[in-house]
Amino acid sequence: MKRIPYIFFFVACVLNLCGRIWNPAVAAALKPALLPLLAVCVLVYALSHEVDRRTLGMLVTAELFGCAGDICLLSSSFPLFATGIGMFLIGHIFYISIFGGRSWKGLGLKVWALSAIGMIALVAALLVLLKVSGVMLVPMAIYGCVLMLLIFSTLCGFIRFADKRTWGILLCGAVLFTFSDALIAAETFHVANFALSQFVVMITYLSAQTLLAIGTLTLARK
Repeated sequence: MKRIPYIFFFVACVLNLCGRIWNPAVAAALKPALLPLLAVCVLVYALSHEVDRRTLGMLVTAELFGCAGDICLLSSSFPLFATGIGMFLIGHIFYISIFGGRSWKGLGLKVWALSAIGMIALVAALLVLLKVSGVMLVPMAIYGCVLMLLIFSTLCGFIRFADKRTWGILLCGAVLFTFSDALIAAETFHVANFALSQFVVMITYLSAQTLLAIGTLTLARK
């Protein structure tokens, strides 16, 4: 019985990905259910393992904000697109609070300064590459910096701690999330568009959310 939520989540992901290729209406109908199903899987796991409740609550909250972002991005209207970005940004802040609280401890000012310069430079390069301009420039710059901070938080843990497997999972999740969002931005600003772009966006996004959940639950058990 405990495996049922995992099966439901896996089947929903497969059907959503298949819908991206053959039936967009099916994909759109299933999309709002994906992150809640993942959250249920997380809670079912927590029932049979000793996990830190604060970390668990922050993880589920991040996933629910991800769900809200998914729903907003079902529409192509600008207000909902901007709201969706805001929902994902809040979700990322919860993730960063989980990882950064562990991986930033003891970092010196010089490391922070060099890292900040590097992150800002990467965001600026992406904005230029994606040709972001106008009213979306500032929101996308803020969102990009938060994504870089998410990667930085997991990279710090991977470099500094002995548990390379867990932090490697988290780092892969953060990188895949950034890649997925970059593809969405490339489509939105008409920089790149290809036949299977929506499939690639979703498979990288779902992989990212799943990896972040797995890694966070592992941290919560420690």
